[in-house]
Amino acid sequence: MDPTVPPSAALLLDFIREIETGRKGREAYDVIYGHAQGKLPKPITQMTIAELQRHQSSGWPAKSTASGAYQFMRATLADLRRELKLLDGQVFDPNLQDRLGYHLLKRRGYEAFMAGHISRTEFGRRLAMEWASLPVLASVKGAHRTVQRGQSYYAGDGLNKSLVEPSRVETILDRAKHANGAPLPPDVPVPAPSAPPDTKRPPATPAALAIAIVLAALVAAFFIFLR
Repeated sequence: MDPTVPPSAALLLDFIREIETGRKGREAYDVIYGHAQGKLPKPITQMTIAELQRHQSSGWPAKSTASGAYQFMRATLADLRRELKLLDGQVFDPNLQDRLGYHLLKRRGYEAFMAGHISRTEFGRRLAMEWASLPVLASVKGAHRTVQRGQSYYAGDGLNKSLVEPSRVETILDRAKHANGAPLPPDVPVPAPSAPPDTKRPPATPAALAIAIVLAALVAAFFIFLR
C-alpha cells in the first residue's frame, strides 16, 4: 500500500482490491476484467497511463475495460488523468493505483463518512456506485432498476453482480471508522483487554494465623521471663 494512504483508507482499499480482483497479493494490480491480462502485450503495471488508455480504447481483450487493483474503467481513468493532471508517462504501478483508489474513496464520501456526516448505509451506496462488485446496504434505485440489499448497484446490466455479503461490507466500514478513532458498534467484536497484574497480597490462611499467634505469645513470654 502506498505510504501516503491513511490506515483507515488502506483497510478499505485492501478489502475492495480483494473483492474486485479475487486476488490478495501483488498480482491484483495487474488484473483486468475477466482475468484476461494474459492477452495483453505486457502487464499493466509496466505500462504508462497513456499506453494503458490506448489499449483500453482499441483492441481490449475483455468485455469491460476495468483494469488494475481497483478495476479502473477507461472513462474513470481518463477523468482522473484530467482532474489530477497525471502525466502520460507515469507508470501505472501499484503505488499509483493505490493513490488513485484513495482518490476515488474521497470522491465517494470517505471523509464525510469518517467525520460522521453521512451514514454507513449511504457511504456503502456510494461505494457500490464506484465498485460494481460491492452490494448496496439497503433497497435503493440502482443504475438500471430498484435493487435490494445485497445486490450490485448495477444489477440488471448483464455484466456485473455483487461478490460479497453486505454484512462484510458493514463490518469493514465499522473497522475503518474505528481505525480512524471512532468506537466500534456493540455487534463488532473487539479483543478483550488483558487483566492488570494482581498486586494485592493473598489473605492469610488459618494455619498462618495460628503460627503468628503462637510466635507472638512466645515472644511475650520471653520478655516477661527477663523481668
